[in-house]
Amino acid sequence: MKLAPTSPGVYRMLNEGGDVLYVGKAKNVKKRLTSYTRVNGHSARIARMIAATITVEIISTETETEALLLEANLIKQLRPRFNVLLRDDKSFPYILITSDHWAPQLVKHRGAQTRPGRYFGPFASVGAVNRTLTALQRAFLIRSCTDSFFEGRTRPCLLFQIKRCAGPCTGEIDFPAYRNLVREATDFLSGRSRAVKQELADEMEKASAALEFERAALYRDRLAALSAIQAQQGINPRTVEEADVFAIHQEGGYSCVEVFFFRTGQNWGNRAYFPRADKSIAADEVLASFLSQFYDGKQPPKLVLLSHKIEEEALLASALTVKAGHKVEVATPQRGEKRELVQHALTNAREALGRKLADAATQTRLLDGLVRALQLPRAPRRIEVYDNSHIQGTNAVGAMVVAGPEGFVKNQYRKFNIRSENLTPGDDYAMMREVLQRRFKRLLTSDEATARQGDDDVPQWPDLVIIDGGLGQLNAVCGIFEELGVTGVSLMSVAKGPDRDAGRETLFLPDRPAIKLEPRDPVLYFIQRLRDEAHRFVIGSHRNLRRKDIREAGLQEIPGIGPARKRALLRHFGTLKEIERASLADLGKVPGVSAESARRIFDFFHPTRS
Repeated sequence: MKLAPTSPGVYRMLNEGGDVLYVGKAKNVKKRLTSYTRVNGHSARIARMIAATITVEIISTETETEALLLEANLIKQLRPRFNVLLRDDKSFPYILITSDHWAPQLVKHRGAQTRPGRYFGPFASVGAVNRTLTALQRAFLIRSCTDSFFEGRTRPCLLFQIKRCAGPCTGEIDFPAYRNLVREATDFLSGRSRAVKQELADEMEKASAALEFERAALYRDRLAALSAIQAQQGINPRTVEEADVFAIHQEGGYSCVEVFFFRTGQNWGNRAYFPRADKSIAADEVLASFLSQFYDGKQPPKLVLLSHKIEEEALLASALTVKAGHKVEVATPQRGEKRELVQHALTNAREALGRKLADAATQTRLLDGLVRALQLPRAPRRIEVYDNSHIQGTNAVGAMVVAGPEGFVKNQYRKFNIRSENLTPGDDYAMMREVLQRRFKRLLTSDEATARQGDDDVPQWPDLVIIDGGLGQLNAVCGIFEELGVTGVSLMSVAKGPDRDAGRETLFLPDRPAIKLEPRDPVLYFIQRLRDEAHRFVIGSHRNLRRKDIREAGLQEIPGIGPARKRALLRHFGTLKEIERASLADLGKVPGVSAESARRIFDFFHPTRS
């Protein structure tokens, strides 16, 4: 305490094992840490945290704003047990109009915004982007194909025939006219939709007056597509041009934060989040912590509207302004249209949390039923389900899906590419052995206590392992667990019924008679769902491997062309057919392909060349 700085900074509270329990920030670190030394006045959560803390690490910052940004980054990175944690934080999809080609492309984009062009978003879901893209293609006829596909066309593709592309690849539209389409699309996505629609309506009237009814019908269809986009977006504010709206609702020990995205005066969707937070933390505190983590790695809009007044509203606005490079206002509106938007988000948050609580209650009943049916020692907090997939031993892959009290935990799914070289093709037992050995050896070599506790709602060690198979698979897994020294994990295998009928499965458990549940038993449906999810995931992983093999198959025979160059060629040209068509000069432009390698590839596809 004597050595703690009186300046702004971030502190980390660590337990005896060196695990970070809590990350906090303070304007005066010494004063904040001193507050933890008081004997009374702490909530039960804070008291538990202080009791477990052995040491504190401190990082000094120049300003409190820097401390807020650093705190958010560390919370997302370290996931401390006593902090509010934002979960399911996937990157949002955007719409991109590219500018690195003479014929710009209209595409969906997710990830780092490194490609030259105009980005529009974020959209709340991929579905919202796909619906908008389809309508935009009908409205503005901008190409969506890759540059390599575009360059290889000798006649228009199907999208031109169904009036979703203007066909710039084969000169069906000239350069100035195509650029005008791109300008119209940019204007529409930038919020100038009324002007664009008026322009199209004027052109339709001119074409109709000139008795060019086919051209007038084209403008009519484009106007209808634009109207469809705006109809799908539901509530569109009149006075709010660009804003994110956050509303939080708490009930039953859970918190739900509903986020609405408004850009260019249009509603671009909403998404519900369920941050992990102790039930004793107030709604405004959960919302404040959620916001700082939410914008770590995302570009803030000009306006952020909140349902609850947060203590550090001005500090958050300052931090977001620094991050965005423009002024960001954070407000809790009390009247007018902005208040209506917040109330609309709050209604959605309340309904989303109601659905979440209903799902959680159902899941709890199913887990309790599983305990009774299988005579388990306790309700499993982590269930792991394993399955394999291959075709005559090729592209063999194993998969693990995870379920817990709140349903499937998709960020903990894992796939295992089968590596054993001496494995007999199609040997399911050997494949399962490799998958389970790799999974549990990793757990056994990690810190046992930490792995069993985990850093999230679902622990790292499973309480129940389910195998897709019969008694033979179960006995094989029992042998693997005995060999590895795995204990305290319940095992079960699920064998399909006669003629593979769903509802007639047999459940096998070690040292116990087989179990057959009633066909309409909810627990049996639950087990089927777990098994089917593992099957879906492993089949998808297997298909991806096969697709990659098929794509690279045509390049396998070229001497001196290894996997890295094969991937570079496919990334550059898109398909094997385009590589075959490529000239020697085009092959030489591929990153990583030398002049000699380009010559070798060209000669391979053109053996009669003199």
